Amino acid sequence: MRNILIVIIVGLLAFISQPAFASALGEQTLSSTKLYSLIDEVSAFDLANNPIAAGNDGDMQALSKMPDISKNTSRVRHEQNKKHLKRINAILQQELLPSDRINADLLHYMLSNRVARGDFDTSTMPFSNDSGFHTRLDFLARTTRITSLAKGEAWVARLNDVPRFLAEHRANISRGVDSGFAQPKIIVQGVVETLQAQIADDSMLDSLIAPLSALPASTSTEEKQLLTDQITKAFKQQVLPAYQATYAFMRDEVLAKSRDSIGISDTPNGREYYEVLVKAFTTTDMSAQQVHDLGKSEVARIRAEMQEVITETGFEGSFAEFLQFLRTDPQFYAKTADELLMRASYISKQADDKMPQFFGVLPRLSYGVRPVPDSIAPNYTTARYWPGDIKQGRAGGYMVNTYDLKSRPLYELPALSVHEAVPGHHHQIALAQELKDVPKFRKRLYVTAFGEGWGLYTEKLAVEMGIYKTPYEHFGRLTYEMWRACRLVMDTGIHAFGWTREQAKSCLTDNSALALHNIETETNRYISWPGQALGYKIGELTIWRLRRQAETELGDKFDIRAFHDEILKDGAMTMAMLEAKINGWIERVQGE
Repeated sequence: MRNILIVIIVGLLAFISQPAFASALGEQTLSSTKLYSLIDEVSAFDLANNPIAAGNDGDMQALSKMPDISKNTSRVRHEQNKKHLKRINAILQQELLPSDRINADLLHYMLSNRVARGDFDTSTMPFSNDSGFHTRLDFLARTTRITSLAKGEAWVARLNDVPRFLAEHRANISRGVDSGFAQPKIIVQGVVETLQAQIADDSMLDSLIAPLSALPASTSTEEKQLLTDQITKAFKQQVLPAYQATYAFMRDEVLAKSRDSIGISDTPNGREYYEVLVKAFTTTDMSAQQVHDLGKSEVARIRAEMQEVITETGFEGSFAEFLQFLRTDPQFYAKTADELLMRASYISKQADDKMPQFFGVLPRLSYGVRPVPDSIAPNYTTARYWPGDIKQGRAGGYMVNTYDLKSRPLYELPALSVHEAVPGHHHQIALAQELKDVPKFRKRLYVTAFGEGWGLYTEKLAVEMGIYKTPYEHFGRLTYEMWRACRLVMDTGIHAFGWTREQAKSCLTDNSALALHNIETETNRYISWPGQALGYKIGELTIWRLRRQAETELGDKFDIRAFHDEILKDGAMTMAMLEAKINGWIERVQGE
């Protein structure tokens, strides 16, 4: 046995000593050094330009600042991103260790998207229909925990920096109005309404004071009162006047000059910009026409499944009459906001109970079920996930919109809950935050096709988990799948094919049980956020195709828990990267 080991070792040493092998190994090592040097530079550059992230990482000076989004800073940032992209392109041409390849590919994806979008003056459109620069402070207030006097003083300084932040945005928006590369009038109107609500009373002040609740018990009453007074002063003298000026600017200057058309292709270079967005959000080379056609085929398929569920309910009437029944019958709607939140919480706990059956790895971070803030609720989407931060002591948030309860049907709540909480966004994002031995940018990287594709995948997975209890809830799930299929049709229709708003809306009004209020806000969302809606279905269909492939090729060796863990264990990635990873996993399992 000893002689055999000697022969093996001698042969291995001889192989390693071969010039070609040694050269390749040296090239890989050099490439790795270059890669991680670049990753460090990009990370440092990003933190230097993002005081919110830097502050969360413990930079006390950054905690006192709002982001710099001036035209000159954006130009400098774009030029530096181009330099970084050129370097990662060169690194990808060299030999890389397998363990480095995913880091390099994801850095390239991130930088190439930044550069592609940076070629357009996107800072002129810093808002969508439901959020943006004007809601940033409210979000910060609700996600900030002041745990020391020093952090309290930094928070006051950040509030005093709000006037500069809003003034820079006003300058950017004004530039867009002049150039024509700007949001349409229907979206601007919603921002005006939100700003009006924000300055209507002192509720914003209450939210700015709320972070003080995390101060330690050792903080004296006098110290806490001093910080409260300083926040109040900053609000009255700096924040409120800046928001009032922004409201007047958006109402009097921007709204009147805004375009009536809704498609981004109607703006200067808008068609080229949309092509960039289609590729960025789907992470594929699909054209707008291909996406549009896929959406139509999915609409037809889902519509047929819906009809089967209607038959199961015993409803006698047309498809349109069934939709009207769902949209109007009181049995399907909560009577109070608390009832809606309680139902969402109960469904979420049912999903929690099933998680170990479908996942081998669970995150440490918990999540809560919370209402969308009143100030933004009227134009906000049905629900959204707000990421938590275990270092900051902040749980993830499944944010449920309790505005206009007659637009929040209970039969949709199971699909909504699993998508936003678990096993959807909270599970995926919290696991990404806990990745080990990876560059920090990967913990924060969000790839729409991956993250939203995963969320949509889990809605159908919840059938296997036993979350849907009635045919109406199954129809609610299909309505949500139809919602995402229509997005492919509507988004491309609006931005590539010149559709009117009424044309786009008809896909949802005719084929889903979504409440009419939600259809209005969702249509505005697609108008204001071109391309983003395309990632959901593309990602979901990719994940399901890979699962069916794994089930077929592995047979009895297929383990649903292992498959899900494999999908999520490396964080977000492009669809091509995910496919290559799952193919490799299938080969490894087959060889075991």
